[in-house]
Amino acid sequence: MKDWQASAATLYDGSFRPMFVDGAWRAARSEREMPATNPADGTRLATVPRGDASDIDDAVAAARRAFEGPWSKFTPYERQNLLLRIAERFEAEWETLCLSDTLDMGMPIQRTLANQRRVLGMLRFYAGQAVSVHGQTIPNSFPGDIYSSTVREPVGVVGAIIPWNAPIAGSVWKIAPALATGCTVVLKPSEEASLTVLMIARIMQEAGLPDGVLNIVTGTGAEAGAALAEHPGVDKIVFTGSTATGQAIARAATGNLKRVSLELGGKSPVIVCRDADMDKAVPVAAMAVFANSGQICIAGSRLFVAREIHDEFVRRVADYASKLKIGHGIATDTDIGPIISARQAERIEGYLSAGPAEGAEVVTGGGRATGTGLDGGHFFHPTVFGSVTDEMSVAREEIFGPVISAMPFDTLDEVVARANATPYGLAAGVFSTHLGIAHKLAHRLKAGSVWVNMYHAIDPAVPFGGMKMSGYGREGGAEHVEEYLDTKAIWINAD
Repeated sequence: MKDWQASAATLYDGSFRPMFVDGAWRAARSEREMPATNPADGTRLATVPRGDASDIDDAVAAARRAFEGPWSKFTPYERQNLLLRIAERFEAEWETLCLSDTLDMGMPIQRTLANQRRVLGMLRFYAGQAVSVHGQTIPNSFPGDIYSSTVREPVGVVGAIIPWNAPIAGSVWKIAPALATGCTVVLKPSEEASLTVLMIARIMQEAGLPDGVLNIVTGTGAEAGAALAEHPGVDKIVFTGSTATGQAIARAATGNLKRVSLELGGKSPVIVCRDADMDKAVPVAAMAVFANSGQICIAGSRLFVAREIHDEFVRRVADYASKLKIGHGIATDTDIGPIISARQAERIEGYLSAGPAEGAEVVTGGGRATGTGLDGGHFFHPTVFGSVTDEMSVAREEIFGPVISAMPFDTLDEVVARANATPYGLAAGVFSTHLGIAHKLAHRLKAGSVWVNMYHAIDPAVPFGGMKMSGYGREGGAEHVEEYLDTKAIWINAD
């Protein structure tokens, strides 16, 4: 068995890790730095540049030069081949990438390792899409002998902003479709998890990515992220994160009317019908929230259970939660890792106090986890609230922590109305052994993804995204590639 502790000791030593602009590794223009810390124990892993608007200017200029220069001459075959080489390098360095993610943002190593099929699948899927982009020949009714057709062209320079909760997958989901379509990228990772993204830039450079095609500017959202969102040299912004930040990005993008794709927050419902297979539903419903310590946008945090089975189901979910192992992410038996930061931990604590104050019952958990091996980090017991009503803050607001709010329901019409009574619409889950009920609920729920008798399934070929205030645009599938392309109509008078 791999000694992850020994590997961790050699990966990061507290030293400076530069940003990546125009194929070069450099400090911020201001020479300011910021720490990268391990959320499991508070130790410093490295320091990274604290970039700002001047660094964003440099990166956007580099991306523009590459887009209009050497990169524009790459054929679809060459872009495909590059993505396949990148996938090979990812596969060769997969364990190191996963260890970096675990140290930088806390996700248990077993979970990061398990993402290999998805991430390599994304790179290879978009490699296939690189040679699949095409226009159409369109018959028209214009007088004369007129030929009309369309071509699909890359939108240009893409500004990408990702959160801290899944740096490997989040980066690839932004970069790969851009490369497939011939765009260039300026990516701003979260200030709370930048190290793996810098590693990804190094891997892609070594795979042969031309200078300027991918640029990584580390820094804060207020200084670097805002500058990227409003930059007039950026043609498209893609963002994953909170709804409030997404709204700010959408407003900033109006300066040059750049295209925008947003994958935002959620308060996703999980509906357990009275005919559900309880043995299968309990662990899936629990991990719909507790995976990654609840730090996941699609967390199924509103648990609606048919009244006939409500008490038993909630008790079994609570029993399951109480047996989950809390600990450092590099321990292979860890189920629940640390919360990313003190700020997020304080936010979660606020909801753990608000729930009982508003009348919710703590069925299990309800507070911080302490003890041997947990010093210096931010750990929480997985929590199940019972006696929750729809009006409570724990049932309405995104917590982004390991917290389930359980509520009974009586009829399907009732639960559909309650499940949809939210400003969000990212995901939903349904548990039923009755095919007709499953179909009816899946079609009536207002969510971008609905999983039946499962949860968390994401595949490169299947579109993913939100409705309502969970954002717009899609990642995954042919729809994702469309987000990075413009359509040009060409008319030719043959007379």
